[in-house]
Amino acid sequence: MNAVAISKIKNNKNLFFSGVAVLTFTNVLNKVIGVLFRIPISNMLGDSGMAYFNAAYHIYTWFYMLSTGGLPLAVSMLVSEARFKGNREEIKRIYKISMRLFFAVGAVGTTLMIVFSKGFAHMNGVSDSYVSIIAVAPTLFLVCIASAMRGYFQGFQEMRPTAVSQIMETAGKLVMGIIFARYALSQGYGLHIVAAYAISGLTIGTAFGMLFLFISKLRFHEENYRVEGVLETAEVHKVRSVKSIVKQLLLIAIPITISSSIMSLTTMVDDMIINWRLMSIGYTEAAANALYGNYTGFAVPFANLPPALIYPISYSLIPLLKGTLTIGDRDRSVEICKRSLKITALISIPCTVGICVMSEPLLRLIYNADSSKLAAKPLSILSLSIFFVCMLSISNAVLQAHGKQNLPIISLVAGSVVKMISSFILIGIPEIGIYGAPISTVICYVVITVFNVYFMSKYTGVTPKVFRTFFKPLVASVISMAGAFGTLCLLETRMQGKLVTVLAVAAAAVIYFIALIVLRGIDDDDIKMFPKGDRILESLQKIGLFKSKG
Repeated sequence: MNAVAISKIKNNKNLFFSGVAVLTFTNVLNKVIGVLFRIPISNMLGDSGMAYFNAAYHIYTWFYMLSTGGLPLAVSMLVSEARFKGNREEIKRIYKISMRLFFAVGAVGTTLMIVFSKGFAHMNGVSDSYVSIIAVAPTLFLVCIASAMRGYFQGFQEMRPTAVSQIMETAGKLVMGIIFARYALSQGYGLHIVAAYAISGLTIGTAFGMLFLFISKLRFHEENYRVEGVLETAEVHKVRSVKSIVKQLLLIAIPITISSSIMSLTTMVDDMIINWRLMSIGYTEAAANALYGNYTGFAVPFANLPPALIYPISYSLIPLLKGTLTIGDRDRSVEICKRSLKITALISIPCTVGICVMSEPLLRLIYNADSSKLAAKPLSILSLSIFFVCMLSISNAVLQAHGKQNLPIISLVAGSVVKMISSFILIGIPEIGIYGAPISTVICYVVITVFNVYFMSKYTGVTPKVFRTFFKPLVASVISMAGAFGTLCLLETRMQGKLVTVLAVAAAAVIYFIALIVLRGIDDDDIKMFPKGDRILESLQKIGLFKSKG
């Protein structure tokens, strides 16, 4: 391995963390826009109209998962591999093939949605939702084309086009959906037609996003992202056949799609188990629905917030890791994996501890007091899964980048079986009831993570140092929670409740960071991995908060 190559790989750190930052911001912004969209649309459509909207959207989501699945990730991995080889001709071929493949998949999927729209609507039990299914069907074709281009950009670790296009999609959905729905209402159309107009905003938004990606591709200069001085051999620059590339794309994509399908199916089955078992221990249908609604409407969405901060890391990690492995630098690849696991631990552990301990005050920041009180205990239990969900995301990325995309299927099947069995048993115990749902979820992700960590250690050589990677952040998190409670006790009689919670969270964050430094839970290299890391480290050293290990 020559020095030039190694230098270039290290420079990819900037692309990695800039990509993480961009995607994290985008995820948060899209969630906010999504909430903003739901409020006016729900007010205009009402419960009946939203039934048409949601029924169509669920069908679209199912087709989207099957049509795209792991293909964008597969494209990014092949592009990254060719990029690190310096094989620009193969990159061009991969792009052309992926566009044609996604075009065909999108066209077939859209056609099926339109042709069988009435059948899908009948299956959902909302017969008139077929109009909305037809309205949203073109979105599938557009998003497939967009996915091919996003996979291409991901292969270069360039996440900005993806981020901007996703914001355009979500904003377009918000603006156009509301405009179309208001127009339909002004014309006196029935609610099933108004819902179709509203959901067509998603099609328009996706079209805006796809157009932006096309423009970005035309303006994109591959040579600015080349890796110099690696694998300069005739064999490396040999362009693989169309058949070989398609085969490789499918070998990567199919297992990832199966993995996603397993979790989606498990969630659907688990949802049915919850209500069924609650009624089996004496709850009325209305009471069971209320408990289920409170759990899935308040506890689950809140617990899903921290993992949203980790997904960009796994998304950005795969092309970087794949490229590093391509040039045979296994030591560097192991380092990248361990650093990513450590950063994930540094973020997920305090989130887990914080939400577990402060579930009710955190819920009250967003929801009313009654809902917060009911959801607090389920959220405290469910929060224990946050760390494992985050580790699952990173470990999946590591295995997939190493070409072991079949192994997470084993982990997910094991976890899903355990989840359904434990959920069935625990919810059926009257003393446990609804709490069996979060408990079974925690058990599920523990099982999956244990399997994944075992596979990582055995097949990739990545074995994190438990004490440094996990124990020190845990100790720092406990100390920070003590600080948070101290803040709550000091201020709760003097200030408004929500403001006190915000200040307590802020105090916990500061204490956590200081505790990490004192415990030597982070080092020079950890800080330098973040954008502007050198400047941050220098500032910390100047004020005496951090001493260099050197």
